[in-house]
Amino acid sequence: MRSRRNLLKRSRLYLILDKPGFDIEAGVFGIVQLRDKISAKPDILKAALKLSRRLRRSNTLFIVNDHPDLAVFSGADGVHLGQEDMPLEKAKGILGKDKIIGISCHNLVQALKAQKQGADYIGIGPVFATPTKPGIRPIGLKVLKELKGKIKIPYFAIGGINKNNIAKIISFGCRRVAVRRSAAEAKELFKELKTK
Repeated sequence: MRSRRNLLKRSRLYLILDKPGFDIEAGVFGIVQLRDKISAKPDILKAALKLSRRLRRSNTLFIVNDHPDLAVFSGADGVHLGQEDMPLEKAKGILGKDKIIGISCHNLVQALKAQKQGADYIGIGPVFATPTKPGIRPIGLKVLKELKGKIKIPYFAIGGINKNNIAKIISFGCRRVAVRRSAAEAKELFKELKTK
């Protein structure tokens, strides 16, 4: 049986999808998240079921954004929560102890709190400016340096990361990234993360 936490530890590249449809290449993405902020819950569930079936027999973890109940109904590996979403403890009660929970953080204080509360991983960002988060000021690379050594659980840098700046992320001690807009560059990013 596949161990979710072992797969999480080995994951380097995290893909965020608005809707299913992107050709998810085996071995490139360690985690795929369905992040649909627009559709009604029944439509999100339908998409989640489709992705869950597709990824179940692979070594790619499947995460649902925002909705622990949909993660359970779809058979996903876990849920990802933002700072304003359901408290982590409540999500654990819905998911059970075997599934994983990720938390979006924007600074070291939030990251330490998520780690202490039992998050399995952290998404830290946005590191660079990104059209995905308009009006949100990037946190910059310095925060990645602050996390090194203090955060023991896996953390993924997110926000405006592409083949032109991935080397900077790595140089600040972060070996895991999440992408949305630069999913097409996935192979190059994966190669960088594996070889550095």
